Amino acid sequence: MNVMELYGRAQDGFDAVLAGVRPDQWETPSTCPDWSVRDVAGHVIWAQRQLRAWATGEDYAEHRGAPGAAHPGVVVDGDPVESWREARATASATLTEETLVKPVSLPGVGEIPLVGVVTLLLSDTVTHTWDIATALARPIVLDPAAVSAAFEWSRANVIRQPGFFGPELTPPDDADEQTRLLAFLGRKA
Repeated sequence: MNVMELYGRAQDGFDAVLAGVRPDQWETPSTCPDWSVRDVAGHVIWAQRQLRAWATGEDYAEHRGAPGAAHPGVVVDGDPVESWREARATASATLTEETLVKPVSLPGVGEIPLVGVVTLLLSDTVTHTWDIATALARPIVLDPAAVSAAFEWSRANVIRQPGFFGPELTPPDDADEQTRLLAFLGRKA
């Protein structure tokens, strides 16, 4: 399975969790320090908009949804689910064979092809799907193939600093891959 298929599956999982958020739950504290469920959604929406800008070569000056931003929920336009779906569709339409090989410069990572950013966002999307489900006390089994791809990327690229990922936790000896990924990213499953 290629990265675009895996990314689509990760996005489908995020969509399913987001669609289940009731109106009174958007301000629920998430597992991300100082972020509500709306903030997590806003961050993932922001990432779609940034991805589209990289693919098209447009300037995207919005930084309030970036990793480590104080309250990424401010980038949500109206209904978070509809904002997510619009941002996803708009970004996905720009991800062609031609744009996926375009070089992009990421702080802390360096220059990589856009498909490398897609792999990063696959990891981000998988993780934030769990963050929202967990904040709302909903058990979740993430797509196993997307978890494997996210874990592979995370082992090679994770940035451990506030606003990104905390210290690695030790998973139980009998932990499945999802639990091991989450522990690696500093999340207690």
